[in-house]
Amino acid sequence: MIVSKFGGTSVGTFQAMQKSAEIVSEDVDRSFIVISATSGTTNDLVALMSPELDSTAREAIIIRIKERHLSIIQKLGSPEKAEISFKEELTQLRQHLDQVARDKRWKDRLVSFGELMSTKIFIEVLKESGVDAEWIDAREILKTDSTFGNATPDRGMLKKNLQKRIETGKVYLTQGFIGSDVFGNTTTLGRGGSDFSAALFAEAINADLLEIWTDVAGIYSTDPRVVKAARPIKEITFDEAAELSVFGGKVLHPATLKPAIRGKIDVRVSSTSEPEKPGTLIVHESTEKPVVRALSLRKNQTLLTVRSLDMLHQYGFLAKLFQVLSDNKISVDLVSTSEVSVSLTLDTAVNASNKVELTIEVLEELREFCEVEIEKDYCLIALIGNSLTKTAGISGKLFNKLKDYNIRMVCHGASENNICFLANESDGESIVKLLHKEFIEL
Repeated sequence: MIVSKFGGTSVGTFQAMQKSAEIVSEDVDRSFIVISATSGTTNDLVALMSPELDSTAREAIIIRIKERHLSIIQKLGSPEKAEISFKEELTQLRQHLDQVARDKRWKDRLVSFGELMSTKIFIEVLKESGVDAEWIDAREILKTDSTFGNATPDRGMLKKNLQKRIETGKVYLTQGFIGSDVFGNTTTLGRGGSDFSAALFAEAINADLLEIWTDVAGIYSTDPRVVKAARPIKEITFDEAAELSVFGGKVLHPATLKPAIRGKIDVRVSSTSEPEKPGTLIVHESTEKPVVRALSLRKNQTLLTVRSLDMLHQYGFLAKLFQVLSDNKISVDLVSTSEVSVSLTLDTAVNASNKVELTIEVLEELREFCEVEIEKDYCLIALIGNSLTKTAGISGKLFNKLKDYNIRMVCHGASENNICFLANESDGESIVKLLHKEFIEL
């Protein structure tokens, strides 16, 4: 059994939906299909919740959502059922807009309309392609806690629910990203949650393979927009893929890999526009293990340095520091320490998306027990590969190439799958081009 997840661009137009439906129909083992919202819809739904929007701007967004979906529906051979379902969802969306301001639970309900609308249309496209699929409301099977916006799934309950629901030989279609708590309130798994949902479903039904269909033909050795010579990776291990996703690879959400690793399920990343290409297969053991497999570049990094003589031969300072950051939900990536100082990197973009930041209040709390320095406009570059801690000369070769650049922070040794460092953001792309040529374009 194969679980196939199609992203927003893969269902963003009628032609894209047709192509995705054709892919489903080509393999009888593709029996559990997970769909994202059509491309742009989730962003529009989030924008609708902005308190700064007036009624005119809000209506303009609703019209855009309506036109996007109707342009697909109207191309169906028999559009009546999909049009009725869509209009029902649109009516509910308008009704829920007023409730969002009063109760945060309704924010997840509002955002869920994207996946609900896309699957109700895609089920009709599947039928017209000869695939008789059963539509499942993911909220009935994927139960979570009540952490709205970033809910934690109940894996045991999901497995039980699917065991009761799934029959061999049938095709099922459901939504990614959404679930519900024990009270029936709609919840969401956070951005990138559709991939995570698909992996959870694959684990729950003991799938043979998880497919992630997107707009790129697999995982590349680095961002092709930065390095034209970037090459597709045919096979990569879960350890390497996990490092790559954490350090800036945007093809897979980091949480996606955990259920696949637990369930020992291989993952294939492919492009709906080029399904004939092999894409990238993520496996537990790769037949080839190059020292450097890929390079990642993550911009918008902040360097936070704290200093205090209280660190000198004392205990408890780091615990106190990280408690302040934890209490304020500030995510930390790299850490480097000396006798009297600690340097930390913060992903500015991630923390901003989680609506947390180094506010004046946080800084004042830190300054009660240490000096604080903040530096912005850095990038984080990582070499991803195998046995990097055991390969003689790799560090010397790397830093010899970086001799003309100002490198602020290096992390090496904690993982044999990566070496990462902080550089000026303005130098980031030049460094990646240089290192790609040195380590990958052999």
